[in-house]
Amino acid sequence: MSAEERHREITALVRTQGYVSNEDLAQRLNVAVQTIRRDVNLLARRGLVARHHGGAGLASSVENIAYSERQVLNRRAKEAIGNLAARQIPDNSSLFVSIGTTTEAFAKALRRHKALRVITNNLHVATPLSAQTDFQVIVTGGQVRFYDGGITGSTASTFIEQYRTDFAVIGISGIEDDGTLLDFDADEISVAQAMMRNARRVYLLADQTKFGRRPMGRLGHLSHVHGFFTDRQPSEQICAMLRAHDVELHIA
Repeated sequence: MSAEERHREITALVRTQGYVSNEDLAQRLNVAVQTIRRDVNLLARRGLVARHHGGAGLASSVENIAYSERQVLNRRAKEAIGNLAARQIPDNSSLFVSIGTTTEAFAKALRRHKALRVITNNLHVATPLSAQTDFQVIVTGGQVRFYDGGITGSTASTFIEQYRTDFAVIGISGIEDDGTLLDFDADEISVAQAMMRNARRVYLLADQTKFGRRPMGRLGHLSHVHGFFTDRQPSEQICAMLRAHDVELHIA
């Protein structure tokens, strides 16, 4: 069994049972307890399980992992996703860009473009793009979060409703097996939903760590997007859903 297969099995067992000891996992997967500890540590850093003394439990559905950790988690995959998605954006386009570390990687890749109009509630998106002399960067009103530069609240949502753009580029914290898109913060969800309502095409950016995570806030569904950008082939269930709703799948 490969490490990736073990990680999927550990995540599935934790999801089913709520808690599984390291010894039980080692016996089930026929590996050393030390190997399981390393697996659990990695999955915990990805936010897929919660690490406990002697085992693994369900990850929090109410609290995201720290922004500083998300910045480095799966960074190369996020950069690859961002670069791939940026290639789908023509010059002279208008777009919303939401909060998220993958959308931040996407924004950096946009600097090779010309004459874009970008509306965002993410200072880490606005800052690198503001140096482009032929870009117009618009930042929503609202309260700035000190820990990730996100701007949320009713003011931000109302601001978004004043515009209609060619694209909305959205990040997410979790994707369930049935295609439900989930996130942690209600205000952040509200702004992202406003972006999706007011764009002609919606692109979702999510790396493999988002599959199986279960935040409690519902943002929407995979069927609500036009393009899905990720770094690994999704499950057949997800792929069938994408085909059924004519959602373009792009794998970086």
